[in-house]
Amino acid sequence: MTSIEWTELDDEAVKVAKALAADAVEKVGNGHPGTAISLAPVAYLLYQKHLRHNPKDTLWPGRDRFILSIGHSSLTQYIQLFLSGTGLELDDLKNFRTCGSLTPGHPEYKHTKGVEITTGPLGHGIASAVGFAYSQRYERGLFDPDAAPGTSPFDHNIFVIAGDGDLQEGVSAEAASLAGLQKLGNIIVIWDDNHISIEGDTNIAFTEDVLKRYEAYDWHTQRVDWTNGDTKYKEDVHALSDAIDRAKTETGKPSIISLRTLIAWPTPNKTNDASSHGSALGAANVAELKKVLGFNPDESFIVPAEVLEHTRKVQQKGAKLQDEWNVKFAKFRKENPEGAALFDRLYADKLPENWESAIPEFAAGESIATRSSSGKVINTLAGVLPELWGGSADLGDSNNTTISGAKSFAPEENTTDSWKTSPYGRVLHFGIREHAMGQIINGIVLSGKTRAFGGTFFQFADYMRDSARIAALQGIPSIFVWSHDSIAVGEDGPTHQPIEHLAAMRAIPGLDIVRPADANEVAVAWREIIKIKDHPVGLILSRQNVPTFPRDGKYASAKGVAKGGYVLLDAPAGKPDVILIATGSEVQIAVEARELLRSSQINARVVSMPSIEWFERQSAEYKESVLPKSVKARVSIEAGIALSWHKYLTDAGQAVSIEHFGASGAPAILYKEFSITAQSAVEAAKRSVVAAKS
Repeated sequence: MTSIEWTELDDEAVKVAKALAADAVEKVGNGHPGTAISLAPVAYLLYQKHLRHNPKDTLWPGRDRFILSIGHSSLTQYIQLFLSGTGLELDDLKNFRTCGSLTPGHPEYKHTKGVEITTGPLGHGIASAVGFAYSQRYERGLFDPDAAPGTSPFDHNIFVIAGDGDLQEGVSAEAASLAGLQKLGNIIVIWDDNHISIEGDTNIAFTEDVLKRYEAYDWHTQRVDWTNGDTKYKEDVHALSDAIDRAKTETGKPSIISLRTLIAWPTPNKTNDASSHGSALGAANVAELKKVLGFNPDESFIVPAEVLEHTRKVQQKGAKLQDEWNVKFAKFRKENPEGAALFDRLYADKLPENWESAIPEFAAGESIATRSSSGKVINTLAGVLPELWGGSADLGDSNNTTISGAKSFAPEENTTDSWKTSPYGRVLHFGIREHAMGQIINGIVLSGKTRAFGGTFFQFADYMRDSARIAALQGIPSIFVWSHDSIAVGEDGPTHQPIEHLAAMRAIPGLDIVRPADANEVAVAWREIIKIKDHPVGLILSRQNVPTFPRDGKYASAKGVAKGGYVLLDAPAGKPDVILIATGSEVQIAVEARELLRSSQINARVVSMPSIEWFERQSAEYKESVLPKSVKARVSIEAGIALSWHKYLTDAGQAVSIEHFGASGAPAILYKEFSITAQSAVEAAKRSVVAAKS
């Protein structure tokens, strides 16, 4: 295998990177210097010799993607972004981990140019990389499905640097299993096998043969040992480069390379020492490291001009690669005008004309579970939005996330009696791997321009909390479909009945939670979700049937869903004595309670509040029109804890809620047993009216 060209200036650049890592952490007084020091040659090798990228155009669609899953070693990436001229400069490294800097403690998407993904929680970087590979293959299928392997402008690799902690987290195992099944040959993971974590030698907790485990996942595995059996340490970049080349040629399997390193090498007194993992080395140790590297120990942040000139030549290389890609892309555009037109629309962040006309309207009086109406909407949208794809964690038939008639996304040999597969299919099957599903959805959305959704029961959203949180943190439009949303799950009992979940998910900043009341609210909710481009949404759906309201003038239009909360049924003359606020399947309870209250000469307004987040974005005037401050008698009705509702209830307000776990039994019996009924709402309303007058 042809070796890379490696010069003395490359050696010098790696030494500069090691010293910069030590200096940056020492200046701020905290951080993770050890791994950044020992990984400096790995990151340099990728950015300078292997990664297809243009530092001056970090959004070039034809680029390879780089993911630093070992996010606490953020300097590993920042220093290469500086050396390659992506946008970071020396002052940014000097401001490492300081408030407002471009170099926060962990890499952050949208914050630092050249960072593809926010990483921090261990394991989710490598799991999201699987989503990046899903995205690459699906987009290739949308735009250029007939191109020979390796010839499409939409072919690229995903490089990952991961650590021991990444491979210990369960989410990486879930995702790796799927990557092997999917034969995602464009994933190349370099595992920093340094045997060190915060608690010291990993032998205390991590002893399995990781490469055998990945062989069992059907990955291509290799081992490179820079310790040479602990005899003499040598950063053999040629051996690692050759392993990367072999991984590139293995297109039928994802690849992992075990790279045995010593943390903080060659720092005297700190090499292979756990204290270098998460603490500054100390001035004396930094000085000793610089002596070993051949630098003046009294100087900091030194970057010789000839080194920077050398490393920034990668810009010329990147520009040439992009020019070559442009030629290939122009040929594609000429030969595949339909694919080119779709590419242009998606990469302009536009939706097709009149797409909303495909969304169905549901007839009044029909009783249908919102999970079922959601499935119908998904299927109509799929007909006009080829970029929409998704599936479920083994619950497609239950949460109605299957696109009818579409093939499943998997190699053709995975076809079963129930599912016909294609590498470019649009139905996703995650198996019972909710955590990986969430991170893969995030990776898909981060990598390209398609819209992906993943579904499971709402109770199991607990497994996806990190996925939802990190999607919100990054401001990406992942779609999470969570059905079976309350005690109406019924006989499966409390282990499957969400109680605190609505409040818990609403607590995540930047995550919209939408719980529609009927089929037409579902339709409008999906319309609004498709429009969202800068944050994730959780769509919360019922297992049980709910009535479809008539929307006849007396009942307001479901278009009010777009505002998060709206007056579904008003009191006579628009002057309520009490306001009943409900979501989802409990809106019908509010409607029934309104009628019962009339017999007591109490006029009630029913407010459907499918999304608190959407409601809070409305003007003060609109919110006042729905929930006037003058009406202090209020009742919230929701089959979960009442934590979300106190801000709307006033001192006189009452909550019809469940403040304990559920039970196994028929849904109707449970609602009665736990007082989630119209009569309970009536009694609460009467108490609230009295309290409002006192």
